[in-house]
Amino acid sequence: MAVLEGLEPKKVFEYFEMLCSVPHGSGNTKQVSDLCVKFAQEHGLRYVQDEYNNVIIWKAASPGCEQAEPLILQGHLDMVCAAEPDCGIDMETEPIRLVVDGDWVKADKTSLGADNGIGVAMALAILDDDTLKHPRLEAVFTTDEETGMFGAVGIDLSKLEGRCLINLDSEEEGLLTVSCAGGVRVDCLLPADWEKTPAGFCFYEVVIEGLKGGHSGAEIDKGRASAAQLVGRFLYEAEKETGLRVASITGGTFANVIPLYCRAVVAVPENKAERFAELCKIGEKMFRAEYATADPGLSMRAAPTEREDCVFSAGRNKALLNLLLLAPYGVQAMSMDIPGLVQTSLNLGVIKTEENGIKLCFLLRSAIQSQKEMLVKQLQALCALFGAGFSTHDDYPGWAFRKESRLRDAMSEACEKVWGKKPGITATHGGLECGLFMEKRPDFDCVSLGPELHEVHSVRERLSISSTERVYRILRLFIENWK
Repeated sequence: MAVLEGLEPKKVFEYFEMLCSVPHGSGNTKQVSDLCVKFAQEHGLRYVQDEYNNVIIWKAASPGCEQAEPLILQGHLDMVCAAEPDCGIDMETEPIRLVVDGDWVKADKTSLGADNGIGVAMALAILDDDTLKHPRLEAVFTTDEETGMFGAVGIDLSKLEGRCLINLDSEEEGLLTVSCAGGVRVDCLLPADWEKTPAGFCFYEVVIEGLKGGHSGAEIDKGRASAAQLVGRFLYEAEKETGLRVASITGGTFANVIPLYCRAVVAVPENKAERFAELCKIGEKMFRAEYATADPGLSMRAAPTEREDCVFSAGRNKALLNLLLLAPYGVQAMSMDIPGLVQTSLNLGVIKTEENGIKLCFLLRSAIQSQKEMLVKQLQALCALFGAGFSTHDDYPGWAFRKESRLRDAMSEACEKVWGKKPGITATHGGLECGLFMEKRPDFDCVSLGPELHEVHSVRERLSISSTERVYRILRLFIENWK
């Protein structure tokens, strides 16, 4: 029996479970894309699947609605794969294990992928509903949104007749999102200057774990700790007393996820080993006090480990620790126009040791282009100061607020009928594909909504069942009354 059987809306959860039945992390979307193609074939709908695994499905207007303006329903097929070490499944090859807990759908020890699987499932359910009076529908399912919006960058929108696009990738019920920040990814590579491990050094493994992590757009203002940043802070201080040398640092999984785990292997003079262990305990106590509310599960430990052949030279070691200490993290500016909205931020999402050096991967976000550019220059200047390589990629535009929007007005009316109150009109600090679509098609009118989702991009991700029902009801009501 299906885990979600009996949940309402029946078709929405049926299709969500179907999507969860195949792995669909970013960069691994062929199977889920093929599921959408199979859906279109089984329902006799025209479709196109491109080289990026994007899928567009068309459904002709129902009788009497041929003159209504076409509508575009849009979501992304990929998810962020987060898992507990003992989850027991390979998210590259195995399905998600779904769990129902009261009003919440969760996954067993992994992320759920409701960002944005539930949006795709809603669109499929709409396409499947032959009782619904509707205009021409164009469903656009993109790929690799989470790692750079590559599907949206590559997709050909020329075959779309509609100009009103409903993005189904929002995560807070009660709100209509009408604007979002732009972003860019920055990679910094501090070149290796390895030298043979000096005599008289022993090795320690330092691990920071137990953090909440989370989405670097939606949760960057929650005050949560970054494991990568804290490891840098600790090693900077410990080096001053012990003269330690770094052999490797590894932490984080994606640039758009706040790193909840980081591991460093360091060489410590044998006569300083006891003091190093003490410093770790002192550091853990300090960090736990700083993040007692935001990250109460934080822990840091140091344990002896096997000897490494090479470590960073003294000069390059100093450069690395200075760079980690000075690299900015978190909220950099709040909006002066929209209370509570983060305007500019950055996240060091990944740090990893490679043969040619240590690589740092950042995601910068800002609703103000000049502030985004300023942060890029700040990181570039830091890299130049410490001899690190610097590059940018996956630069995507923000989505500007549209003063007049027939789509927004009509969606607001549908929301008010279901919620009993007008929706909040808001912007998001997270990235949405609407900016890229509007760059290709400036005539687009866009709005974004979705059901209540908590702690996406983490193993605590959960989707509200009742919220899904309400938002789907809004979507159906809106479509039935669209002219």
